[in-house]
Amino acid sequence: MTADRDNAGREETSRPVLSVQGLTIQVATPEGPKPVVQDLSFDLRRGETLCLAGESGSGKSMTALAIMGLLPQPMARIASGSIRLADGSELAGRGERDFRDIRANRISMIFQEPMTSLNPVMTIGRQLTEVLLEHRACTPAEAPSRALDLLRDVRITDAETRLKQYPHELSGGMRQRVMIAIALACNPEILIADEPTTALDVTVQAEVLELIRVLQREHGTTVLMITHDMGVVAEMADRVIVLRHGRQEETAPVRNLFAAPQTEYSQELLDAVPRLGQAPARPAPERSRDVVDVAELCVRFPMRGGLLNRVTAQVHAVEGVSFRISPGETLALVGESGCGKSTIGRALLGLVPWQGSIRIDGQQTAGLSPKGLKPIRRDIQMVFQDPGASLDARMTVGHQVAEPLVIHGLASGSELWDRVEMLFRRVGLTPDQMDRYPHEFSGGQRQRICIARALALGPKVIVADESVSALDVSVQAQVLDLLRELQEEEGLAYLFISHDMAVIDQVADRVAVMNLGQIVETGSRDQVLRDPAHGYTRRLLSAVPIPDPEHTRPPVLPREGEVGSPVWPLGQGPARLPMAEIAPGHWVAQGAPLKVA
Repeated sequence: MTADRDNAGREETSRPVLSVQGLTIQVATPEGPKPVVQDLSFDLRRGETLCLAGESGSGKSMTALAIMGLLPQPMARIASGSIRLADGSELAGRGERDFRDIRANRISMIFQEPMTSLNPVMTIGRQLTEVLLEHRACTPAEAPSRALDLLRDVRITDAETRLKQYPHELSGGMRQRVMIAIALACNPEILIADEPTTALDVTVQAEVLELIRVLQREHGTTVLMITHDMGVVAEMADRVIVLRHGRQEETAPVRNLFAAPQTEYSQELLDAVPRLGQAPARPAPERSRDVVDVAELCVRFPMRGGLLNRVTAQVHAVEGVSFRISPGETLALVGESGCGKSTIGRALLGLVPWQGSIRIDGQQTAGLSPKGLKPIRRDIQMVFQDPGASLDARMTVGHQVAEPLVIHGLASGSELWDRVEMLFRRVGLTPDQMDRYPHEFSGGQRQRICIARALALGPKVIVADESVSALDVSVQAQVLDLLRELQEEEGLAYLFISHDMAVIDQVADRVAVMNLGQIVETGSRDQVLRDPAHGYTRRLLSAVPIPDPEHTRPPVLPREGEVGSPVWPLGQGPARLPMAEIAPGHWVAQGAPLKVA
Protein backbone atom coordinates (compact mmCIF):
# COMPACT_ATOMS: atom_id res chain seq x y z
CA MET A 1 0.00 0.00 0.00
CA THR A 2 2.82 2.37 0.92
CA ALA A 3 4.55 1.69 -2.40
CA ASP A 4 1.29 2.30 -4.25
CA ARG A 5 0.84 5.63 -2.48
CA ASP A 6 4.45 6.62 -3.27
CA ASN A 7 3.96 5.75 -6.93
CA ALA A 8 0.71 7.72 -7.02
CA GLY A 9 2.45 10.70 -5.44
CA ARG A 10 5.27 10.59 -7.97
CA GLU A 11 2.76 10.30 -10.81
CA GLU A 12 0.85 13.33 -9.48
CA THR A 13 4.07 15.37 -9.24
CA SER A 14 5.31 14.39 -12.70
CA ARG A 15 1.95 14.80 -14.46
CA PRO A 16 1.84 18.18 -16.27
CA VAL A 17 -0.62 20.72 -14.85
CA LEU A 18 -1.22 21.85 -18.44
CA SER A 19 -0.61 19.98 -21.68
CA VAL A 20 -0.86 21.68 -25.06
CA GLN A 21 -0.65 19.33 -28.04
CA GLY A 22 -0.74 20.21 -31.74
CA LEU A 23 -2.35 23.61 -31.13
CA THR A 24 -3.20 25.49 -34.34
CA ILE A 25 -4.94 28.88 -34.19
CA GLN A 26 -6.39 30.58 -37.26
CA VAL A 27 -7.54 34.15 -37.85
CA ALA A 28 -9.93 35.31 -40.55
CA THR A 29 -8.48 37.50 -43.31
CA PRO A 30 -9.94 38.79 -46.61
CA GLU A 31 -7.90 36.07 -48.36
CA GLY A 32 -9.23 33.34 -46.07
CA PRO A 33 -8.14 31.69 -42.78
CA LYS A 34 -4.52 32.34 -41.83
CA PRO A 35 -2.65 30.31 -39.17
CA VAL A 36 -1.01 32.43 -36.46
CA VAL A 37 0.00 29.45 -34.29
CA GLN A 38 0.89 26.16 -35.97
CA ASP A 39 1.19 22.72 -34.36
CA LEU A 40 2.44 24.00 -30.99
CA SER A 41 3.04 21.40 -28.27
CA PHE A 42 4.38 21.71 -24.73
CA ASP A 43 3.83 20.48 -21.19
CA LEU A 44 3.78 22.79 -18.17
CA ARG A 45 5.04 21.05 -15.04
CA ARG A 46 3.98 21.84 -11.50
CA GLY A 47 5.93 24.68 -9.88
CA GLU A 48 8.05 25.54 -12.92
CA THR A 49 8.31 28.75 -14.94
CA LEU A 50 8.07 28.21 -18.68
CA CYS A 51 8.77 31.20 -20.92
CA LEU A 52 7.30 31.67 -24.38
CA ALA A 53 9.80 34.01 -26.04
CA GLY A 54 9.77 35.62 -29.45
CA GLU A 55 9.03 38.78 -31.38
CA SER A 56 5.67 40.46 -31.94
CA GLY A 57 3.49 38.33 -34.19
CA SER A 58 5.16 35.08 -33.13
CA GLY A 59 1.95 33.75 -31.54
CA LYS A 60 2.86 34.10 -27.86
CA SER A 61 -0.17 36.09 -26.72
CA MET A 62 -2.57 34.20 -29.01
CA THR A 63 -1.47 30.97 -27.30
CA ALA A 64 -2.22 32.48 -23.88
CA LEU A 65 -5.63 33.74 -25.02
CA ALA A 66 -6.48 30.30 -26.39
CA ILE A 67 -5.61 28.68 -23.03
CA MET A 68 -7.81 31.23 -21.23
CA GLY A 69 -10.70 30.90 -23.70
CA LEU A 70 -10.34 34.57 -24.63
CA LEU A 71 -9.66 34.37 -28.37
CA PRO A 72 -11.59 37.18 -30.13
CA GLN A 73 -14.30 35.21 -31.88
CA PRO A 74 -15.34 34.80 -34.63
CA MET A 75 -12.17 36.48 -35.92
CA ALA A 76 -9.88 33.89 -34.27
CA ARG A 77 -10.46 30.24 -33.45
CA ILE A 78 -8.69 27.05 -32.47
CA ALA A 79 -8.53 25.05 -35.72
CA SER A 80 -7.04 21.90 -34.19
CA GLY A 81 -5.17 20.59 -31.18
CA SER A 82 -5.73 19.92 -27.52
CA ILE A 83 -5.37 21.95 -24.29
CA ARG A 84 -5.75 19.74 -21.21
CA LEU A 85 -5.50 20.37 -17.48
CA ALA A 86 -3.94 17.88 -15.04
CA ASP A 87 -7.27 16.15 -14.39
CA GLY A 88 -7.75 15.55 -18.10
CA SER A 89 -10.24 18.39 -18.63
CA GLU A 90 -10.20 19.53 -22.26
CA LEU A 91 -10.27 23.33 -22.68
CA ALA A 92 -10.30 23.59 -26.49
CA GLY A 93 -13.83 24.09 -27.72
CA ARG A 94 -15.37 24.92 -24.35
CA GLY A 95 -17.96 27.66 -24.08
CA GLU A 96 -17.88 30.86 -22.05
CA ARG A 97 -19.97 29.44 -19.20
CA ASP A 98 -17.50 26.58 -18.63
CA PHE A 99 -14.53 28.94 -18.72
CA ARG A 100 -15.98 31.18 -16.01
CA ASP A 101 -15.34 28.42 -13.48
CA ILE A 102 -11.87 27.65 -14.85
CA ARG A 103 -10.63 31.24 -14.95
CA ALA A 104 -9.33 32.50 -11.61
CA ASN A 105 -9.97 29.14 -9.89
CA ARG A 106 -7.67 27.04 -12.10
CA ILE A 107 -5.87 29.50 -14.40
CA SER A 108 -5.35 33.25 -14.03
CA MET A 109 -3.70 35.82 -16.26
CA ILE A 110 -1.78 39.06 -15.76
CA PHE A 111 -2.02 41.26 -18.85
CA GLN A 112 0.61 43.63 -20.21
CA GLU A 113 -1.16 46.94 -19.59
CA PRO A 114 -2.87 47.13 -16.20
CA MET A 115 -4.61 50.43 -16.99
CA THR A 116 -6.65 48.76 -19.75
CA SER A 117 -7.35 45.72 -17.56
CA LEU A 118 -8.69 47.59 -14.53
CA ASN A 119 -12.08 49.34 -14.45
CA PRO A 120 -11.46 53.11 -14.20
CA VAL A 121 -14.78 53.84 -12.45
CA MET A 122 -14.46 51.22 -9.70
CA THR A 123 -12.27 51.41 -6.60
CA ILE A 124 -9.47 48.89 -6.20
CA GLY A 125 -11.30 47.34 -3.23
CA ARG A 126 -14.50 46.84 -5.19
CA GLN A 127 -12.65 45.20 -8.09
CA LEU A 128 -10.93 42.77 -5.73
CA THR A 129 -14.10 41.86 -3.86
CA GLU A 130 -15.97 41.41 -7.15
CA VAL A 131 -13.54 38.66 -8.20
CA LEU A 132 -13.73 36.96 -4.80
CA LEU A 133 -17.53 36.96 -4.76
CA GLU A 134 -17.96 36.04 -8.44
CA HIS A 135 -15.87 32.91 -7.91
CA ARG A 136 -17.31 32.18 -4.46
CA ALA A 137 -13.90 32.38 -2.82
CA CYS A 138 -15.40 33.84 0.39
CA THR A 139 -18.61 35.23 1.86
CA PRO A 140 -19.67 38.87 1.34
CA ALA A 141 -18.82 39.58 4.98
CA GLU A 142 -15.29 38.19 4.57
CA ALA A 143 -14.57 39.88 1.21
CA PRO A 144 -13.26 43.28 2.47
CA SER A 145 -10.70 41.73 4.85
CA ARG A 146 -9.70 39.17 2.21
CA ALA A 147 -9.16 41.98 -0.34
CA LEU A 148 -6.95 43.80 2.18
CA ASP A 149 -4.93 40.61 2.77
CA LEU A 150 -4.42 40.21 -0.99
CA LEU A 151 -3.00 43.73 -1.32
CA ARG A 152 -0.68 43.08 1.61
CA ASP A 153 0.43 39.82 -0.01
CA VAL A 154 1.61 41.73 -3.10
CA ARG A 155 3.52 44.19 -0.89
CA ILE A 156 1.52 47.34 -1.68
CA THR A 157 2.28 50.22 0.67
CA ASP A 158 -0.59 51.60 2.78
CA ALA A 159 -2.95 48.86 1.60
CA GLU A 160 -5.96 50.23 3.50
CA THR A 161 -5.80 53.51 1.56
CA ARG A 162 -5.28 51.77 -1.78
CA LEU A 163 -8.57 49.87 -1.39
CA LYS A 164 -10.44 53.19 -1.55
CA GLN A 165 -8.51 54.57 -4.52
CA TYR A 166 -9.18 54.35 -8.26
CA PRO A 167 -6.69 52.94 -10.82
CA HIS A 168 -5.64 56.39 -12.10
CA GLU A 169 -4.51 57.32 -8.59
CA LEU A 170 -1.89 54.55 -8.52
CA SER A 171 1.52 54.32 -10.20
CA GLY A 172 2.14 51.78 -12.97
CA GLY A 173 3.93 49.45 -10.57
CA MET A 174 1.11 49.62 -8.03
CA ARG A 175 -1.49 48.93 -10.74
CA GLN A 176 0.44 45.86 -11.84
CA ARG A 177 0.59 44.66 -8.23
CA VAL A 178 -3.20 45.03 -8.05
CA MET A 179 -3.49 42.92 -11.22
CA ILE A 180 -1.30 40.25 -9.61
CA ALA A 181 -3.49 40.35 -6.48
CA ILE A 182 -6.63 39.88 -8.61
CA ALA A 183 -4.99 37.04 -10.55
CA LEU A 184 -4.03 35.24 -7.33
CA ALA A 185 -7.31 35.94 -5.50
CA CYS A 186 -8.62 32.40 -5.96
CA ASN A 187 -5.24 30.69 -5.54
CA PRO A 188 -5.01 29.30 -9.11
CA GLU A 189 -2.76 26.41 -10.12
CA ILE A 190 -1.43 28.25 -13.18
CA LEU A 191 -0.52 31.93 -13.61
CA ILE A 192 -0.07 33.26 -17.16
CA ALA A 193 1.96 36.48 -17.20
CA ASP A 194 1.75 38.22 -20.61
CA GLU A 195 4.57 40.79 -20.84
CA PRO A 196 3.88 41.81 -17.20
CA THR A 197 6.82 44.24 -16.96
CA THR A 198 7.25 45.66 -20.49
CA ALA A 199 5.80 49.09 -19.67
CA LEU A 200 7.43 49.39 -16.23
CA ASP A 201 10.55 51.15 -14.99
CA VAL A 202 13.59 48.99 -14.41
CA THR A 203 13.28 49.20 -10.60
CA VAL A 204 9.54 48.44 -10.65
CA GLN A 205 10.18 45.61 -13.12
CA ALA A 206 12.69 44.05 -10.74
CA GLU A 207 10.24 44.36 -7.83
CA VAL A 208 7.36 42.79 -9.81
CA LEU A 209 9.52 39.87 -11.01
CA GLU A 210 10.75 39.24 -7.47
CA LEU A 211 7.15 39.40 -6.23
CA ILE A 212 6.10 36.74 -8.77
CA ARG A 213 9.00 34.52 -7.64
CA VAL A 214 8.12 34.92 -3.95
CA LEU A 215 4.42 34.21 -4.53
CA GLN A 216 5.34 31.21 -6.66
CA ARG A 217 7.42 29.79 -3.81
CA GLU A 218 4.75 30.49 -1.20
CA HIS A 219 1.77 29.16 -3.18
CA GLY A 220 3.43 26.57 -5.43
CA THR A 221 1.99 28.33 -8.48
CA THR A 222 3.07 27.27 -11.96
CA VAL A 223 3.96 30.23 -14.21
CA LEU A 224 3.69 30.57 -17.98
CA MET A 225 5.66 33.75 -18.76
CA ILE A 226 5.29 35.49 -22.13
CA THR A 227 7.97 38.02 -23.02
CA HIS A 228 10.29 39.32 -25.72
CA ASP A 229 12.81 40.53 -23.09
CA MET A 230 15.62 37.99 -22.95
CA GLY A 231 16.88 39.54 -19.69
CA VAL A 232 13.54 38.61 -18.10
CA VAL A 233 13.80 35.13 -19.66
CA ALA A 234 17.26 34.62 -18.13
CA GLU A 235 16.07 35.81 -14.73
CA MET A 236 12.75 33.94 -14.52
CA ALA A 237 12.65 30.85 -16.74
CA ASP A 238 13.32 27.18 -16.02
CA ARG A 239 12.57 26.27 -19.64
CA VAL A 240 12.14 28.37 -22.79
CA ILE A 241 10.14 27.91 -25.98
CA VAL A 242 11.26 30.23 -28.77
CA LEU A 243 8.43 31.03 -31.20
CA ARG A 244 8.73 32.50 -34.68
CA HIS A 245 5.83 33.16 -37.07
CA GLY A 246 3.62 30.90 -34.95
CA ARG A 247 5.97 27.93 -35.05
CA GLN A 248 8.07 26.36 -32.33
CA GLU A 249 11.64 27.32 -33.26
CA GLU A 250 13.47 25.82 -30.28
CA THR A 251 12.73 24.37 -26.83
CA ALA A 252 15.42 24.06 -24.17
CA PRO A 253 16.26 24.56 -20.49
CA VAL A 254 17.13 28.22 -20.04
CA ARG A 255 20.83 27.61 -19.37
CA ASN A 256 21.19 25.47 -22.49
CA LEU A 257 19.47 28.06 -24.67
CA PHE A 258 21.75 30.89 -23.58
CA ALA A 259 24.91 28.76 -23.61
CA ALA A 260 24.36 27.04 -26.97
CA PRO A 261 21.28 28.06 -28.99
CA GLN A 262 20.51 25.43 -31.61
CA THR A 263 18.92 27.65 -34.26
CA GLU A 264 20.12 30.72 -36.11
CA TYR A 265 17.03 32.67 -35.07
CA SER A 266 17.59 32.02 -31.34
CA GLN A 267 21.19 33.14 -31.77
CA GLU A 268 20.03 36.34 -33.50
CA LEU A 269 17.62 37.08 -30.65
CA LEU A 270 20.37 36.68 -28.06
CA ASP A 271 22.89 38.71 -30.07
CA ALA A 272 20.43 41.63 -30.31
CA VAL A 273 20.00 41.93 -26.53
CA PRO A 274 21.61 45.16 -25.24
CA ARG A 275 23.93 44.37 -22.35
CA LEU A 276 24.88 46.98 -19.79
CA GLY A 277 28.63 47.59 -19.73
CA GLN A 278 29.39 45.96 -23.10
CA ALA A 279 28.72 48.90 -25.42
CA PRO A 280 31.78 49.98 -27.43
CA ALA A 281 33.46 53.25 -26.64
CA ARG A 282 31.96 56.26 -28.43
CA PRO A 283 34.26 59.03 -29.66
CA ALA A 284 33.45 62.28 -27.90
CA PRO A 285 31.65 64.68 -30.28
CA GLU A 286 33.37 67.93 -31.13
CA ARG A 287 32.14 70.63 -28.77
CA SER A 288 30.85 73.59 -30.74
CA ARG A 289 28.02 76.05 -30.34
CA ASP A 290 25.28 74.27 -28.39
CA VAL A 291 22.22 73.54 -30.48
CA VAL A 292 20.12 73.09 -27.30
CA ASP A 293 20.66 75.31 -24.25
CA VAL A 294 18.22 74.86 -21.36
CA ALA A 295 18.58 76.89 -18.16
CA GLU A 296 16.48 76.75 -14.96
CA LEU A 297 13.59 75.00 -16.70
CA CYS A 298 10.46 74.64 -14.53
CA VAL A 299 7.18 72.95 -15.45
CA ARG A 300 4.32 72.98 -12.96
CA PHE A 301 0.78 71.72 -13.41
CA PRO A 302 -2.08 73.10 -11.28
CA MET A 303 -4.28 70.81 -9.18
CA ARG A 304 -7.78 72.00 -8.37
CA GLY A 305 -10.08 71.09 -5.51
CA GLY A 306 -12.69 72.27 -3.06
CA LEU A 307 -16.19 73.58 -3.66
CA LEU A 308 -14.98 76.44 -5.88
CA ASN A 309 -12.57 74.23 -7.85
CA ARG A 310 -9.66 76.54 -7.11
CA VAL A 311 -5.97 75.71 -7.56
CA THR A 312 -4.89 74.23 -4.22
CA ALA A 313 -1.62 72.53 -5.17
CA GLN A 314 0.88 72.14 -7.98
CA VAL A 315 2.68 69.19 -9.51
CA HIS A 316 6.33 70.27 -9.74
CA ALA A 317 7.06 68.06 -12.74
CA VAL A 318 10.36 69.77 -13.64
CA GLU A 319 12.19 71.96 -11.16
CA GLY A 320 15.25 74.03 -12.14
CA VAL A 321 16.75 71.74 -14.81
CA SER A 322 19.67 72.95 -16.94
CA PHE A 323 21.60 71.16 -19.71
CA ARG A 324 23.18 71.66 -23.14
CA ILE A 325 23.50 69.49 -26.25
CA SER A 326 25.97 69.97 -29.12
CA PRO A 327 25.45 68.95 -32.76
CA GLY A 328 26.16 65.25 -33.22
CA GLU A 329 25.79 64.57 -29.48
CA THR A 330 23.29 62.36 -27.61
CA LEU A 331 22.19 63.37 -24.13
CA ALA A 332 20.18 60.64 -22.43
CA LEU A 333 17.58 61.50 -19.79
CA VAL A 334 16.93 58.52 -17.53
CA GLY A 335 14.79 57.93 -14.46
CA GLU A 336 11.62 56.30 -13.20
CA SER A 337 8.12 57.15 -14.44
CA GLY A 338 6.96 60.52 -13.18
CA CYS A 339 10.46 61.95 -12.78
CA GLY A 340 9.88 64.60 -15.49
CA LYS A 341 11.79 63.14 -18.47
CA SER A 342 9.01 63.29 -21.04
CA THR A 343 7.79 66.64 -19.70
CA ILE A 344 11.18 68.15 -20.55
CA GLY A 345 10.89 66.83 -24.12
CA ARG A 346 7.43 68.34 -24.49
CA ALA A 347 8.60 71.65 -23.06
CA LEU A 348 11.35 71.83 -25.68
CA LEU A 349 8.69 71.62 -28.39
CA GLY A 350 6.38 74.10 -26.65
CA LEU A 351 3.74 71.45 -25.98
CA VAL A 352 3.39 72.32 -22.26
CA PRO A 353 3.64 75.68 -20.43
CA TRP A 354 7.04 76.26 -18.84
CA GLN A 355 9.28 78.82 -17.18
CA GLY A 356 13.00 79.42 -17.58
CA SER A 357 15.11 79.58 -20.72
CA ILE A 358 15.14 77.29 -23.79
CA ARG A 359 17.36 78.16 -26.76
CA ILE A 360 17.20 76.07 -29.94
CA ASP A 361 20.14 76.76 -32.25
CA GLY A 362 20.67 80.08 -30.48
CA GLN A 363 17.03 81.24 -30.69
CA GLN A 364 15.21 81.95 -27.43
CA THR A 365 11.75 80.34 -27.41
CA ALA A 366 10.43 81.92 -24.18
CA GLY A 367 7.42 84.15 -24.77
CA LEU A 368 7.01 83.32 -28.46
CA SER A 369 3.53 82.90 -29.95
CA PRO A 370 2.62 79.73 -31.90
CA LYS A 371 3.33 81.68 -35.07
CA GLY A 372 6.71 82.75 -33.73
CA LEU A 373 7.53 79.16 -32.73
CA LYS A 374 6.72 77.73 -36.16
CA PRO A 375 10.14 78.37 -37.80
CA ILE A 376 11.95 77.15 -34.66
CA ARG A 377 9.98 73.91 -34.72
CA ARG A 378 11.60 73.10 -38.05
CA ASP A 379 14.83 72.68 -36.09
CA ILE A 380 13.45 70.36 -33.41
CA GLN A 381 11.25 67.32 -33.96
CA MET A 382 9.99 64.48 -31.76
CA VAL A 383 9.71 60.70 -32.13
CA PHE A 384 7.19 59.30 -29.64
CA GLN A 385 7.03 55.96 -27.85
CA ASP A 386 4.00 54.46 -29.59
CA PRO A 387 4.26 54.78 -33.39
CA GLY A 388 0.75 53.40 -33.81
CA ALA A 389 -0.74 56.24 -31.77
CA SER A 390 1.51 58.80 -33.51
CA LEU A 391 0.21 58.04 -36.99
CA ASP A 392 -3.25 58.83 -38.40
CA ALA A 393 -4.99 55.56 -39.26
CA ARG A 394 -7.03 57.28 -42.02
CA MET A 395 -4.10 58.72 -44.00
CA THR A 396 -1.53 56.94 -46.13
CA VAL A 397 1.92 57.01 -44.60
CA GLY A 398 3.26 58.88 -47.64
CA HIS A 399 0.87 61.77 -47.01
CA GLN A 400 1.81 61.80 -43.33
CA VAL A 401 5.52 62.12 -44.11
CA ALA A 402 4.70 64.82 -46.68
CA GLU A 403 2.48 66.80 -44.31
CA PRO A 404 5.26 68.75 -42.47
CA LEU A 405 6.73 69.84 -45.83
CA VAL A 406 3.30 71.10 -46.95
CA ILE A 407 2.56 72.91 -43.68
CA HIS A 408 5.90 74.75 -43.77
CA GLY A 409 5.62 75.45 -47.50
CA LEU A 410 8.90 73.76 -48.34
CA ALA A 411 7.85 71.65 -51.32
CA SER A 412 4.93 70.89 -53.62
CA GLY A 413 4.09 68.86 -56.68
CA SER A 414 6.66 66.41 -57.99
CA GLU A 415 9.38 67.93 -55.80
CA LEU A 416 7.32 67.08 -52.69
CA TRP A 417 6.93 63.42 -53.62
CA ASP A 418 10.56 63.13 -54.68
CA ARG A 419 11.55 64.27 -51.20
CA VAL A 420 9.10 61.86 -49.53
CA GLU A 421 10.48 59.02 -51.65
CA MET A 422 14.01 59.99 -50.60
CA LEU A 423 12.97 60.01 -46.92
CA PHE A 424 11.43 56.53 -47.23
CA ARG A 425 14.62 55.19 -48.75
CA ARG A 426 16.63 56.99 -46.06
CA VAL A 427 14.97 55.04 -43.24
CA GLY A 428 15.11 51.67 -45.01
CA LEU A 429 11.62 51.62 -46.55
CA THR A 430 10.65 51.42 -50.23
CA PRO A 431 8.73 54.00 -52.31
CA ASP A 432 5.97 51.48 -53.12
CA GLN A 433 5.06 51.47 -49.41
CA MET A 434 4.10 55.18 -49.50
CA ASP A 435 0.50 54.41 -50.51
CA ARG A 436 -0.18 52.03 -47.62
CA TYR A 437 -1.86 52.76 -44.29
CA PRO A 438 -0.28 52.44 -40.81
CA HIS A 439 -2.06 49.16 -39.95
CA GLU A 440 -0.29 47.49 -42.88
CA PHE A 441 3.11 47.86 -41.22
CA SER A 442 4.89 46.19 -38.31
CA GLY A 443 5.78 48.15 -35.17
CA GLY A 444 9.38 48.64 -36.29
CA GLN A 445 8.30 49.83 -39.73
CA ARG A 446 5.83 52.29 -38.19
CA GLN A 447 8.62 53.72 -36.05
CA ARG A 448 10.77 54.13 -39.17
CA ILE A 449 7.88 56.07 -40.76
CA CYS A 450 7.76 58.34 -37.69
CA ILE A 451 11.52 58.90 -37.99
CA ALA A 452 11.11 59.76 -41.69
CA ARG A 453 8.42 62.29 -40.78
CA ALA A 454 10.67 63.79 -38.09
CA LEU A 455 13.50 64.14 -40.66
CA ALA A 456 11.29 65.78 -43.29
CA LEU A 457 12.07 69.37 -42.21
CA GLY A 458 15.82 68.80 -41.86
CA PRO A 459 15.90 69.34 -38.07
CA LYS A 460 19.00 69.93 -35.99
CA VAL A 461 17.55 68.24 -32.86
CA ILE A 462 15.41 65.14 -32.39
CA VAL A 463 13.72 64.33 -29.09
CA ALA A 464 13.35 60.53 -28.93
CA ASP A 465 10.86 59.81 -26.14
CA GLU A 466 11.03 56.08 -25.29
CA SER A 467 11.25 55.58 -29.04
CA VAL A 468 12.34 51.92 -28.90
CA SER A 469 10.87 50.68 -25.60
CA ALA A 470 7.79 49.13 -27.25
CA LEU A 471 9.80 47.29 -29.92
CA ASP A 472 11.11 43.73 -30.03
CA VAL A 473 14.77 43.37 -29.20
CA SER A 474 15.91 42.69 -32.78
CA VAL A 475 13.76 45.53 -34.22
CA GLN A 476 15.00 47.77 -31.41
CA ALA A 477 18.58 47.09 -32.47
CA GLN A 478 17.75 47.97 -36.10
CA VAL A 479 16.09 51.28 -35.11
CA LEU A 480 19.01 52.22 -32.83
CA ASP A 481 21.45 51.48 -35.69
CA LEU A 482 19.35 53.73 -37.96
CA LEU A 483 19.39 56.58 -35.42
CA ARG A 484 23.19 56.30 -35.04
CA GLU A 485 23.66 56.27 -38.80
CA LEU A 486 21.48 59.37 -39.25
CA GLN A 487 23.33 61.16 -36.48
CA GLU A 488 26.72 60.49 -38.06
CA GLU A 489 25.60 61.62 -41.51
CA GLU A 490 23.40 64.59 -40.56
CA GLY A 491 25.11 65.79 -37.37
CA LEU A 492 21.83 65.48 -35.46
CA ALA A 493 21.64 66.20 -31.75
CA TYR A 494 19.49 63.76 -29.77
CA LEU A 495 17.69 64.15 -26.47
CA PHE A 496 17.13 60.44 -25.83
CA ILE A 497 14.54 59.76 -23.12
CA SER A 498 14.41 56.24 -21.71
CA HIS A 499 14.15 54.12 -18.57
CA ASP A 500 16.17 51.26 -20.15
CA MET A 501 19.73 51.60 -18.86
CA ALA A 502 21.13 49.00 -21.29
CA VAL A 503 19.74 50.96 -24.27
CA ILE A 504 21.10 54.20 -22.79
CA ASP A 505 24.51 52.52 -22.64
CA GLN A 506 24.29 51.83 -26.39
CA VAL A 507 23.39 55.34 -27.55
CA ALA A 508 24.46 58.01 -25.05
CA ASP A 509 27.44 60.36 -25.04
CA ARG A 510 26.28 61.98 -21.79
CA VAL A 511 23.68 60.88 -19.26
CA ALA A 512 21.46 62.92 -16.93
CA VAL A 513 19.65 61.00 -14.18
CA MET A 514 16.39 62.54 -12.95
CA ASN A 515 14.38 62.05 -9.77
CA LEU A 516 11.26 64.02 -8.82
CA GLY A 517 11.81 66.73 -11.41
CA GLN A 518 15.48 67.41 -10.70
CA ILE A 519 18.76 66.13 -12.12
CA VAL A 520 20.62 64.20 -9.41
CA GLU A 521 23.64 63.12 -11.47
CA THR A 522 25.05 64.00 -14.87
CA GLY A 523 28.25 63.27 -16.73
CA SER A 524 29.67 61.21 -19.57
CA ARG A 525 28.19 57.79 -20.23
CA ASP A 526 31.13 56.03 -18.59
CA GLN A 527 31.14 58.34 -15.56
CA VAL A 528 27.45 57.80 -14.79
CA LEU A 529 26.97 54.16 -15.82
CA ARG A 530 30.38 52.73 -14.85
CA ASP A 531 31.14 54.84 -11.76
CA PRO A 532 27.80 56.14 -10.38
CA ALA A 533 28.12 58.46 -7.40
CA HIS A 534 24.49 59.12 -6.41
CA GLY A 535 22.48 56.52 -4.49
CA TYR A 536 19.52 56.86 -6.83
CA THR A 537 21.68 56.11 -9.89
CA ARG A 538 23.19 53.07 -8.17
CA ARG A 539 19.69 51.82 -7.34
CA LEU A 540 18.59 52.13 -11.00
CA LEU A 541 21.66 50.22 -12.18
CA SER A 542 21.20 47.48 -9.58
CA ALA A 543 17.76 46.70 -11.02
CA VAL A 544 18.87 46.10 -14.63
CA PRO A 545 18.11 42.47 -15.60
CA ILE A 546 21.16 40.49 -16.71
CA PRO A 547 20.62 38.35 -19.83
CA ASP A 548 22.67 35.46 -18.43
CA PRO A 549 21.01 32.66 -16.42
CA GLU A 550 24.38 31.75 -14.91
CA HIS A 551 24.54 35.16 -13.26
CA THR A 552 22.18 35.88 -10.37
CA ARG A 553 21.41 39.57 -10.10
CA PRO A 554 21.86 40.78 -6.52
CA PRO A 555 18.84 42.35 -4.78
CA VAL A 556 17.86 45.85 -5.89
CA LEU A 557 19.49 48.42 -3.64
CA PRO A 558 17.06 49.96 -1.14
CA ARG A 559 15.82 53.48 -1.74
CA GLU A 560 17.65 56.14 0.24
CA GLY A 561 15.28 58.24 2.32
CA GLU A 562 11.59 58.70 1.63
CA VAL A 563 9.96 58.20 -1.77
CA GLY A 564 8.91 61.85 -1.95
CA SER A 565 6.19 63.46 -4.04
CA PRO A 566 6.16 66.10 -6.81
CA VAL A 567 2.86 67.52 -5.45
CA TRP A 568 3.19 70.56 -3.18
CA PRO A 569 0.62 72.95 -1.69
CA LEU A 570 0.25 76.25 -3.51
CA GLY A 571 3.10 78.56 -2.53
CA GLN A 572 5.41 75.72 -1.47
CA GLY A 573 7.87 73.61 -3.41
CA PRO A 574 10.86 71.29 -3.17
CA ALA A 575 14.26 72.54 -2.12
CA ARG A 576 16.68 72.79 -5.03
CA LEU A 577 19.47 70.23 -4.77
CA PRO A 578 22.92 71.84 -5.12
CA MET A 579 25.25 70.11 -7.59
CA ALA A 580 28.96 69.45 -6.98
CA GLU A 581 31.52 68.55 -9.66
CA ILE A 582 33.34 65.43 -8.40
CA ALA A 583 35.36 64.96 -11.62
CA PRO A 584 35.65 66.99 -14.83
CA GLY A 585 32.13 67.04 -16.26
CA HIS A 586 30.72 64.69 -13.59
CA TRP A 587 28.16 66.48 -11.40
CA VAL A 588 26.25 64.98 -8.48
CA ALA A 589 23.43 66.39 -6.33
CA GLN A 590 24.32 67.05 -2.71
CA GLY A 591 22.15 67.10 0.39
CA ALA A 592 19.29 65.06 1.78
CA PRO A 593 16.64 63.44 -0.42
CA LEU A 594 13.44 65.34 -1.07
CA LYS A 595 10.87 65.20 1.73
CA VAL A 596 7.11 65.19 1.42
CA ALA A 597 5.65 68.40 2.81
